[in-house]
Amino acid sequence: MRNLLILGGGTAGTMAANKLRRMLPDNDWQITVVDADDDHRYQPGFLFMPFGTYRPDQVTKSRRKVLNKDIPLVYGEIDRVLPDEKGVVLADGTRLDYDMLIIATGVTPRPDQTPGMLSDEWGVSVHEFYTYEGSVALAKKLHDWPGGRLVINIVEMPIKCPVAPLEFSFLADDFFKVRGMRDKVEMTYVTPLPAAFTKPIAAQAFGNSLDEKGIAVEPDFMLMEVDSEKKALVSYDEREVPFDLLVTIPLNMGADFITRSGLGNELNLVPVDKFTQLSKQYDTIFALGDANDIPASKAGSVAHFEIDIFVENFMQHIAGKAMTHQFDGHANCFIETGGGKAMLIDFNYDTEPLPGKYPVAGIGPMSLLKETRLNHMGKLAFKWVYWNVLVPGRSMPVPALMSMSGKRTDLITTP
Repeated sequence: MRNLLILGGGTAGTMAANKLRRMLPDNDWQITVVDADDDHRYQPGFLFMPFGTYRPDQVTKSRRKVLNKDIPLVYGEIDRVLPDEKGVVLADGTRLDYDMLIIATGVTPRPDQTPGMLSDEWGVSVHEFYTYEGSVALAKKLHDWPGGRLVINIVEMPIKCPVAPLEFSFLADDFFKVRGMRDKVEMTYVTPLPAAFTKPIAAQAFGNSLDEKGIAVEPDFMLMEVDSEKKALVSYDEREVPFDLLVTIPLNMGADFITRSGLGNELNLVPVDKFTQLSKQYDTIFALGDANDIPASKAGSVAHFEIDIFVENFMQHIAGKAMTHQFDGHANCFIETGGGKAMLIDFNYDTEPLPGKYPVAGIGPMSLLKETRLNHMGKLAFKWVYWNVLVPGRSMPVPALMSMSGKRTDLITTP
C-alpha cells in the first residue's frame, strides 16, 4: 500500500483528496489529510461578513463532513517535512510517512511582518478581513463606527484574491450610503501598485469608478511602518497617510514549516513548475493552491482549474510517465462593485481580462468586464456551488483551461 499525504484540508487540499480518491485504486493507495482543526472556512465569505451579508455560521463547515468518508483526517500542527526521508513530523512528535506528498496549506496574513502593525491599536483602529476572526471583529467595529478617515491598505503583493481590497472599498462605500453616513467617511485606497487597476483593458472598463465614489487612491505606496501613536501609515519615501480606521491586507505568507523544511522561498511558498505544480526540488512533492509560487492569482478559481489539470498529471506521474497536461494559470473572479452589481473577469498567465460573454460565446449568461446584477447574483450563488460542487470534487460545466470563445480578441495588442 502506497501513501499519499496531503497537508492542508482547505479548498485545494480537499478538492485534490476527493478527486484522487475516486481515481486511485483503494487497494493500492491510502490518502491521508492533515490539518490543525476541523473548521473548513468559505473564505470568499470573509469579504461580506463585515457588511452583514453573511453570518459567521454561514461560512464554516466541518472538514470531516466535506471530505470523502474513506479518507482519514489527522488533526495536528505540522512541524516540518523531511523530504529526503519522505516523512512529515507533527508538533506532538507524530511521524507520518509518504510515497507522494501534496502541500496545500495556503497562505495567511502576517501582520507581525510590518513594524507597528501589531500594536495596541490592533483590533481597535487597525483591522483586517482576510481571516475569519478578523472579519468577525471588523463586522463589530463597523456596526457602530461613527465615521472618519477609512484607509484600505495592501502591504505587498501577492495576496489572496487580489481584487478583494477593491471590492471591500466598493462595498464599504455602498454600506455607508445605505446607512446615510457616507458624507461622514473619507476613504483612501493605498496600494503598492502604480494604480488601482494595472491591466489596461480592465482599467478602462472600471473607468473612474473610484473617483466617482469619492475614494482617493495613493499609489506606489511601499509601507514601512504603521505609526500607532499618530495613527498613520508611513512609506519608505516618507509619505504619511493618516487614518481613524485602517483596514489592512497584511503581507501574505505560506506556512512557516515550509521554510523550516527547506522547501520555501522568502514568502514560505513552494517553488514549483507552473504548468504541473511539481516541486522544483523533489519529484515526490506537489504544492497546490495558494501554497505554491506560480504567477497566477491566489484565488479559489485558480485552485479549482489547477486541480482539474493536476489530477491527470498526478496519475501519469505515479505511473512513471511524462506529465502531458499543462495548467495555463486560468482564473476568473466576480468583482463586487456595490449597488447590487458586480463585474466578472476571466484570464490566465498570458491573456489579461477581456470583455465579452462567459462561459458561452454570444450567450453568456455572464458578462465580462461589465457591471451587472446577474454577476452579483452569481457571486452570491457561488457559495452553494463551493460547498456542493467544487469542494466535493464534482465536475463543473466550465473548461479548466481558459477559452477565448466569447471574448473581444480584437482588443489584444501585441508588444
